[in-house]
Amino acid sequence: MKVGKKNKLLYHVGILIAFILVINGLASFYFVRFDLTQEKRYTLSQVSKETLQSLPDQVMVRIYLYGDLPLSFRKFSQTIREMLDEFRVYAGAKLQYEFIDPYESKDEKQIQANIEKLYRMGLQPTSVKMQDPKGGYSEKMVIPGAIVSYGNRDFAVNLLSNNPAFSGEENLNHSVQNLEYNLINAIRCVIQSKVEKVAFLEGHGEWDEYHTGDMMKALSNYFQVDRGRLKGDVNELKPYKCLIIAGPTLPFTEEDKFIIDQYIMGGGKVLWLLDAVSIDRDSFAQGNAYATIAQLNLDDMLFKYGVRLNPVLVQDIQCALIPIASGSTTGQAKFVPTPWPYFPLIAGAYDHPVSRNLNLIKLEFASYIDTLNVPNVHHTVLLKTSKYSRLKSVPSFVRLSEIRNGFAQEEFNNSYLPVAVLLEGVFPSVFQNRMLSALKITGNYTFRPHSNQNKMLVVADGDIIRNQVRQTQRGILITPLGFDSYTSQIFGNKDFLLNAVQYLTDEKNIIDLRSRNIELRLLDKAKILDQATKWKIINTLLPLVIIIFSGIVFFWWRNKKYT
Repeated sequence: MKVGKKNKLLYHVGILIAFILVINGLASFYFVRFDLTQEKRYTLSQVSKETLQSLPDQVMVRIYLYGDLPLSFRKFSQTIREMLDEFRVYAGAKLQYEFIDPYESKDEKQIQANIEKLYRMGLQPTSVKMQDPKGGYSEKMVIPGAIVSYGNRDFAVNLLSNNPAFSGEENLNHSVQNLEYNLINAIRCVIQSKVEKVAFLEGHGEWDEYHTGDMMKALSNYFQVDRGRLKGDVNELKPYKCLIIAGPTLPFTEEDKFIIDQYIMGGGKVLWLLDAVSIDRDSFAQGNAYATIAQLNLDDMLFKYGVRLNPVLVQDIQCALIPIASGSTTGQAKFVPTPWPYFPLIAGAYDHPVSRNLNLIKLEFASYIDTLNVPNVHHTVLLKTSKYSRLKSVPSFVRLSEIRNGFAQEEFNNSYLPVAVLLEGVFPSVFQNRMLSALKITGNYTFRPHSNQNKMLVVADGDIIRNQVRQTQRGILITPLGFDSYTSQIFGNKDFLLNAVQYLTDEKNIIDLRSRNIELRLLDKAKILDQATKWKIINTLLPLVIIIFSGIVFFWWRNKKYT
C-alpha cells in the first residue's frame, strides 16, 4: 500500500475515533433514549419518572420469578429485569433489585417454609407444568411476584394476571401491560410519608368489619382505614379522601344525607355499593326468598348526581355455579353444580384502567343503573351484563325451583345492562333551594350548592365487597374476597374495588398506567401446521444461499479490483 493511501486511511480512522469521543462526551451531559417500538413499550410515563427521581433513599426489589422456569415465564422474568433496568436509569443507585430462586435450597422443608413465608407476606404462588428430562411432565409452584422494601416497610406485589377467560399467552401479555403500574404503585406505597385516610360508613345496616375484612386489609396497604357512624357534625368526613358505603339496608336520615352531600361538594369521593332490592337470604334454606324494594332514601341524591337504581333483579346467562341437592343413593345428599342466573359474572370494560384486564367479577342479586342527563357530569359504564340477560320485577319470590325449569337463551332478551357507573364532573347539591334550618346539624359550615371537578362510583350491588365469614375453633375466619369455595376460583371483585378506590383518590393518575396496551402478535397456528415444511426449508437453506452468494459477489469484486 502506498504511503499516501496509508496516511489517508489513518486520517479517516482518526476522524472516526474523534467523532466517537465527541458523541460519548456529549452523551455524558445529555440523556437521550430512543424507543422504536410501535407501542412505546420501553418508554416510561412521566409519573413513573418523577416517582423514581424523587426516591428519598434506597428501595430494594426482590423478585422471586427465577430459576428453572417454563420458557414463557423466563421471558416474563427477563421483561421484569429490563423494566427494572429502565427504572434504574432514572432512580440511579437508590433502586436496587435482586432475583431470587425460591427452590435454590436442596432441603425440601426449607423450600416449603420459604414458599409459605412468601404466601403469608401476600405473594400468590401459581402452578405450572414442567417437562422433566425423561419427557414427562410434573407440576411446580412458581411465585410470579416481588417484595418491595424501603426501611422497615415491605410491600408484596403479584405481577401475574391470571384470568381463566384468557389463554396463557394473553395473561402473560396482560401482565407485561400492567408491569410498570404494579411496580411503580408498590414503590410509591412504601416511600410515601403521608398516609391518606378512607372510611367505611356504619349505622345503616352496612356490611360489618368481618364481611368487609379482606377489602379493609387490602386497602390498609395504601390507606389508613377507619369505620364509624355519622353523628351530625358536617365536618366529620373532612379528613377522609374516600367514603365507602357498603351494602346499607336501613334508610338514611336527611342529616346523614346532608353531611355526605356537602362532603361531595367539598371534593370528597364516594364509592356507593347499593342494593336496590332487599332479599332475605336465610329463607333460601326453605327453597325460596321474598324480594322487595329496598328503602334507603337515597333515590333523590343519586338522581341529582346523574344515576337511578332500578329496583329489579338482574339475571344473566353468564353466571356462577351453586350446589343444588339432587337426591341421594347412599343416604347422603348429592350436590350438583348448577348455573344460578341471579349471580351474574361480569366482565369489566376493557377501555378503562379501573376495570381492564381483570378476572370476571361476581355479583349477587344485583340491579341495573340508568344514567341521566345532568349538565357537566360524564358517565362511564365500567361493568355491564352480557348479551343475554333479563330482569325480574319485585316484589316477588326468588325460588331455587326455577333451576329445574331450565333457562332458554331466547328468554334472556336484555343486553349489556349497566351495573357499575363512574360519574365525573361538577355535581349539583341535592339540598339546593331547600330549607336547612330543620336539619339537626352541628359544626360550622358554608353551604356549597355544587362541587368542583369531582368523581364517584355507583355499583348496583352491595355484595360485590362481601367476603365469606366462617366461625371456627380458632375464631372467625375471613375468606379472601372473590374466592368461590365451591369452584375454588378467585373472581376479580377485590382488584376491581381496589382499583376503584385508587382511581377516585389518585391525584397523580398513577392508575392510568393500567391503560398501557401492548399488542399480542401471535403466530397463526393453522399456517404453522400447513406450511411447516416450507418454512423449515426456507429458514435452513436461505441463510446458506445468502452466504454463498455474498461470497461469490465479494470474490468477483475483489478479482475485478486487484487484477
